[in-house]
Amino acid sequence: MTGRLLPRRLLLGELACLGILYPTPTHGFAIAARLKTSGDVGRVWSLSRALTYRCLDELTVRGFIQPVGEEPGIAGGNRTILAATRTGRVHLRKWVATPVVHLRDLRSELLLKLIIAETCEIDVTSMLELQRTHIAQVADAITNQIKSEPGDVVALWRSEFLNASLRFLDRLPSTMAS
Repeated sequence: MTGRLLPRRLLLGELACLGILYPTPTHGFAIAARLKTSGDVGRVWSLSRALTYRCLDELTVRGFIQPVGEEPGIAGGNRTILAATRTGRVHLRKWVATPVVHLRDLRSELLLKLIIAETCEIDVTSMLELQRTHIAQVADAITNQIKSEPGDVVALWRSEFLNASLRFLDRLPSTMAS
């Protein structure tokens, strides 16, 4: 019996690259600049230039982006202009619309979704409502756990983290939600 491998999910770095390409075509060097720790996207999810190009290669192979032209580079040679494909754009919108499930991913994945949604002008109102509901349910369960096990420091930390996350969602600017 031969088994089929399911296609793997895109990594956050690949989604960051796709999100940068979603609104307008550009070249890898410009994407890498935005993913540096000092970049607008890099302050949430940063990648080295080498990893950025690896992500772009993978997105191209998987059909999420494609070359659409060239322009002269500053130091010689041409830069390939890349654009998100229809498949890539649909995939990115689905990812942005899906709440983050795991607590450990809230800081990185949720913030990346919010930055990408803002850059791409994607409405995240429904996702944020679902995200808040999910976090509130987990927070209630952990509060009950703390009541039955008051000395559980991990549960206490999770509770504080979740409550801070709920406050963050409540304080998001109204412009982010629409």
